[in-house]
Amino acid sequence: MPELVLELNGRTWTLDASRPYTLGRDPQGDIVLDDARVSWRHATISWGGRSWVIEDHGSTNGTFVQGQRIHQMEIGPGSAVHLGNATDGPRLNLSGAAAAVAQPQQQPFAAQGASPGWAQQPTPQQQAPEQGWQQPQQAAQIPQQQGPGGGAGAPPVYGDRSPTTFHQFSLGRVMRIGRALENELVVSDLQVSRHHAEFHATPDGRFEIRDLGSHNGTYVNGMPIAKGGSALLGPNDIVGVGHSTFRLVGDRLEEFVDTGEVSFSARHLTVTVDGGKQILKDVSFGVPEKSLVAVIGPSGSGKSTLLKALTGYRPANQGDVLYDNRNLYKQFAELRQRIGLVPQDDILHKELTVKKALKYAAKLRFPADTTGEEREARIDEVLRELKLDIHKEKKVTSLSGGQRKRVSVALELLTKPSLIFLDEPTSGLDPGMDRDVMQLLRGLADDGRTVLVVTHSVAELAICDKLLVMAPGGSVAYFGPPEEALNFFGYETWADVFSAFENYRDYDWAGRWKGSQHYQMYAADIDAVAPQSANVPSQQAMKPRKPQGWGSQLLTLISRYTSVIVSDRGFLGLMVILPAVLGVVSVLIPADYGLALGPQNGKPPFSNRDGSTILLILAVGACFAGAANSVRELIKERVIYERERATGLSRSAYLMSKVIVLGVITILQGGIIGAIGLFSLGAEKLPDEGLLLKSAPALELTLPIMALGFTSMMFGLVISSLVKTAEKTMPLLVMFAIVQVVFTGCLFQLYDKVGVEQLAWLMPSRWAVAAAGTTAQLNVLLPWQPGKPGDPLWDHELSQWFVDMGVLIGIGVICGFAVARLLRRHEPEVMRK
Repeated sequence: MPELVLELNGRTWTLDASRPYTLGRDPQGDIVLDDARVSWRHATISWGGRSWVIEDHGSTNGTFVQGQRIHQMEIGPGSAVHLGNATDGPRLNLSGAAAAVAQPQQQPFAAQGASPGWAQQPTPQQQAPEQGWQQPQQAAQIPQQQGPGGGAGAPPVYGDRSPTTFHQFSLGRVMRIGRALENELVVSDLQVSRHHAEFHATPDGRFEIRDLGSHNGTYVNGMPIAKGGSALLGPNDIVGVGHSTFRLVGDRLEEFVDTGEVSFSARHLTVTVDGGKQILKDVSFGVPEKSLVAVIGPSGSGKSTLLKALTGYRPANQGDVLYDNRNLYKQFAELRQRIGLVPQDDILHKELTVKKALKYAAKLRFPADTTGEEREARIDEVLRELKLDIHKEKKVTSLSGGQRKRVSVALELLTKPSLIFLDEPTSGLDPGMDRDVMQLLRGLADDGRTVLVVTHSVAELAICDKLLVMAPGGSVAYFGPPEEALNFFGYETWADVFSAFENYRDYDWAGRWKGSQHYQMYAADIDAVAPQSANVPSQQAMKPRKPQGWGSQLLTLISRYTSVIVSDRGFLGLMVILPAVLGVVSVLIPADYGLALGPQNGKPPFSNRDGSTILLILAVGACFAGAANSVRELIKERVIYERERATGLSRSAYLMSKVIVLGVITILQGGIIGAIGLFSLGAEKLPDEGLLLKSAPALELTLPIMALGFTSMMFGLVISSLVKTAEKTMPLLVMFAIVQVVFTGCLFQLYDKVGVEQLAWLMPSRWAVAAAGTTAQLNVLLPWQPGKPGDPLWDHELSQWFVDMGVLIGIGVICGFAVARLLRRHEPEVMRK
């Protein structure tokens, strides 16, 4: 087995055929090349049995021989290999014992003489010139992962990369991990708690990892261990803490830091909906690290479904999504912290300033033990990176469309994700802003992130590394360099391509793609991996840890919601004016007798209908004000809730923040309506005394109005959680208010009418007027059948007052549970209990 001598810039290395040698920027590698064009782990040179072989490991800028990019080829003395650039990249000159220098096993597409368009034929012998994923032979060796303590069932850590650093670990020693400087292993990552976890070496020579009550969790083979719990580690188990991963090899602890340069691949993703219809069909592609990938396609091609499958929001029924060779579905609870998602709609409150919006996001996403100074420093860092520091004190609503999209990206960059997905980021932007946003994404990829963008715009596709074209029906029509896409389809413009999709919807676009040379070059090795069931773990295992405690989240959400309301002066003014106007309306109604009991002006008491009319107007006003406050609140924040829920937001804390803030506002509004409508009557037109508050009958009459406003607000939240668009809320609001008028019991007799009476029990206005009616003795003021028993809900008894108020408030509580249930529909499917 001959030796091989490598020479570079006067330095030489002698390679022994007994082992492989790694080339790259990794200081732990065998041949270290300090050049920015060279990847961290760029390539490997090894003896192949009959000759030396160089293999590229999906490097960003490639490995070249004789000016041609190669993936794997035989080399020998006299060969010259360029890394990172075909002409001026670092040049390795090979010498040593005589060996034949083989030609590259493949050529770039342009060098093969392939004809463009429909005439292309596949070349089965051709291999992919670059891959961001493992070859099938390697992928087949990846063992299935096990749960904590699963021993040899662990997957590889970051493919075949070398560890970032090593730590010696001896028996009887405890090695604590965290952000605080007093830890034995300090991790400067805001996703990590100050005292996060610790490794223990047990007396019998085994090792265990113990969680120290961390906020974002400690993971073994992608599965979370209980807060404060522990797990024994096998020889191949991997431990995840924030962006760092650890593996014990003998008595040495290897640390791998996710710096953002990760590969990403989808393998045979298929999504089936009810009825057996496939809306995503066998989608496979892979991209190397630091890549910008664009996804385009006509309506109905499954782009949104693909995005949900790739992010874990809606896992595919079949297939795998690999995050640097780690199964995203199986390890979602850990890996979701490293994935950023920017939806089409802005994921921030436009009423807040840029700095304040990011401040609240950071407080919700970072651990509870993160200091304000640490959060401020990270926010300022992101603002400078995206050139938003000059806009940080501006309200989001005052920014241009492109600037608002930058703020949405900034929000996702707070946690330093390695993989960023964007859904239609240029939608509604002019060509100039379109270019600016795409250049921003290009910069994010160049800085060491993998970026995938779903877009309808085709103007800036040239700056992307790869292009994925989806065909009608959810299959792949093309994947490869964007500059070769139009030639592949045989058209001059994308408008022609999309017209062909529409005119030939039944054409087998996926079959044409799989029979092409481009498929052999860019996706053939994926096809060697058989599709598998997604096999998502139990929901408890998938449930992400909450970065903040429930109480801390609630306080932050209340503070943010209050800031949003205070910042919106128009809405704030409307909340004050609306109850005042509704209260004044009740005053304008002539009331000779008011709510006073007993004959006045010589008229008998049963002729006094003023009391029921006043209570009707007050009840309708409270219903309308309460429901109007909340009917849009959930639908307008739906996108924000979906994203924050995926990052660990508590559903109940989110709902309670709405209930508390809106409840306080609505109760105050009910007090204003009651104060204007009742206190203005004067003591002579009010009951002499109350049932509960003997000396304050006006206040006692106001309490049901305030409770009615609260319950109506809860009904508004139900409506807001049911509708799909904000435009549908107003008709439902009007319908709700009208129905409440009918079932107050003031317009016609409800009791003793089977069906009608039971339906009225579901209406909050029925119980609010009934509670006020017990105090005002409506059975005397408004006897529907003089001389006969009146409405039992109006009986002038304290016990009946408590029953009416209890049912009224109980309806509101039931509405709260209904809203919590309905909110589940707007959460990542992989997280639902």
